Amino acid sequence: MAFDQLHRYLFNQGNVRGEMVRLEKSFQAILDSYPYPPVIQQLLGELMAAASLLTATLKFEGDIAIQIQGEGPLSYAVINGTHNQQLRGVARWDEALQTLPTEFGQLVQKGVLVITITPEQGERYQGMVALDKPTLAECIEGYFEQSEQLATKVILRTQLSEQPAKACGMFLQVLPLSSESTQKADTDFEHLSAITDTIKDQELFNLPAEDILHRLYHGEDIELYPATKVVFKCSCSKERSAAALAAVGKEELLDIVAKDGDIKMNCQYCHTEYSFDAIDVESIHAGTFNLPVGQG
Repeated sequence: MAFDQLHRYLFNQGNVRGEMVRLEKSFQAILDSYPYPPVIQQLLGELMAAASLLTATLKFEGDIAIQIQGEGPLSYAVINGTHNQQLRGVARWDEALQTLPTEFGQLVQKGVLVITITPEQGERYQGMVALDKPTLAECIEGYFEQSEQLATKVILRTQLSEQPAKACGMFLQVLPLSSESTQKADTDFEHLSAITDTIKDQELFNLPAEDILHRLYHGEDIELYPATKVVFKCSCSKERSAAALAAVGKEELLDIVAKDGDIKMNCQYCHTEYSFDAIDVESIHAGTFNLPVGQG
């Protein structure tokens, strides 16, 4: 069965759209980048599935960032997703703690969910909602209820017991309609939401996507669109790191090289490390920095 794919579908008679994503290699790539504790791995999986689902709702080229900020053991977690389903993410927590709480509300205390939409052309939009519900999925549903007044169902699941790890998600949402059609759409949504809630982990993690949709919605008229590939991809590069160093004075950079031997820059997402020596510093500030063949 195929993982790392997003499936979009439309209920032709129900004025409801649906999505399902199942991640494996793309999720494992994030887990391999840093030794995250299991509860953080689970949250990153849920965030990653959610980012893929929400990115699929974009009607333009751009990206979405789903970010959690809190004052509890977890201080920060974010997944960035592009319109073509390239995802990356990172989390920060109090690594001095021997154990972490497993309940969402205790892990993320006084938290907020921030969703930032950045089109390649046009204005950036940012929405925020309190993390005051028992699960991330319910908080995302609350976000859509607050920001767009659209009935939304979100299911987020992770499986860490087997390698590679898996993260899956499902998304239902009422399509914007005229006021006279709203009542029927809400009724259709409630019916489809109740059906979707019957999905079992064993089915979501093990059955082919088409079998899952047939199992849930065999009595519905569904239009299924071609699947979209989902990948882990970080946008960092040595060239971008060099551009960041160009904003720092040359003498300051050379002092660091003299003290430490080189300048090391580490990507917070994939933890790739880029090193720069004195020759690199000189060429960066002369505007002649070129990457060796094969580096990027």
